[in-house]
Amino acid sequence: MNFAPVEHEMEAAIARGVFPGVVVLVNVGGQIVFHRAAGMRALDPERSPMREDTIFDLASLSKPLATSIAMMLMVKERKIALDDRVSRFFHNFGVHGKTHVTFRHLLANTSGLPAWRPYWKDILRIEREGRINFTASRGAKEFVYEAIQREKPEAPAGARTIYSDLGFMLLGSVIEEVSGTSLDRFCYERIYKPLGLRATSFVDLSLLRTRRLEPIADMIAPTERCPWRKRVLCGEVHDDNAFAMGGVAGHAGLFSSARDLDRIATVLRECYDGQSLFLPAAVLREFWRRADTVGSSTWALGWDTPSEHDSTAGSELSRQAVGHVGFTGTSIWIDLERAMHVIVLSNRVHPSRDNDKIREFRPLIHDLIVRAATSS
Repeated sequence: MNFAPVEHEMEAAIARGVFPGVVVLVNVGGQIVFHRAAGMRALDPERSPMREDTIFDLASLSKPLATSIAMMLMVKERKIALDDRVSRFFHNFGVHGKTHVTFRHLLANTSGLPAWRPYWKDILRIEREGRINFTASRGAKEFVYEAIQREKPEAPAGARTIYSDLGFMLLGSVIEEVSGTSLDRFCYERIYKPLGLRATSFVDLSLLRTRRLEPIADMIAPTERCPWRKRVLCGEVHDDNAFAMGGVAGHAGLFSSARDLDRIATVLRECYDGQSLFLPAAVLREFWRRADTVGSSTWALGWDTPSEHDSTAGSELSRQAVGHVGFTGTSIWIDLERAMHVIVLSNRVHPSRDNDKIREFRPLIHDLIVRAATSS
């Protein structure tokens, strides 16, 4: 295997300003065949080199790697069924014609819920009006959950695809409701601790505030110099709504390293092949099957699949692949046909989110990786 073209492109992307730095890990047949870091972990306020063990804000990778796996466990234990109606658990959710929305709809992004709402602005306004320390509190999270239940849908359930943060926020609430514990605690106790992960967790901002804890900044890739938080974000979630909800949410908030994500992907592949007892193969296969409720959709349940044209996965990964991307510059793709997975972690939003050069980089790097991994 010759990964020299991959390393060259990593360095070239840094020179083009795609991101300050990047970590790439490739696993083929259960073996790590490539794991490299390039560029800088931080540019602001001080320059610091990227390392292979750097921890990243995964952004929307939280959806497949926290919320979706948690839902798999719930389905395995028959605490919920995919075709249960959401209103069975949240009676107010059924307003505005949302009675028929199921957990399958939420996971497949076919619930009809809006893609996004700036709830964080409402939370900041409430705090300014006198509710001290409301931002990042449990009350703020409940405010968001109640607002989502009141939302008017933009389409009937199952009619079209709308990639919705709101749907995954609500799934986070479901997991907490059914399990009787917080989403971060559930994921730690039921997923990350059993898998032996050391660098994977949500960062509960209320604990940072009440216990005056501080993340180990030199291990974490910073993200944006936030215009409203007035600081470079490092060890606190970049996503505005997730921050306002306290750092623990179903759509964003998870932090991890490439090595830990390799472990998760390896175990999930083993489960899919019936070689691990962590999750039944039937559950993985159900979640990783492309949803057929909307003909043009690429979504599985909590995971994406490669689109026919202009996929972030490139053109070389097989159509039997599942993955996801994150806004901060992260991605994971698991090619079930080739028994390989590819993890690309960057902080392309550092020091500003106004940088979309990663659009061209993502398919290019995946194509180079597949060619390198399949060359003799």
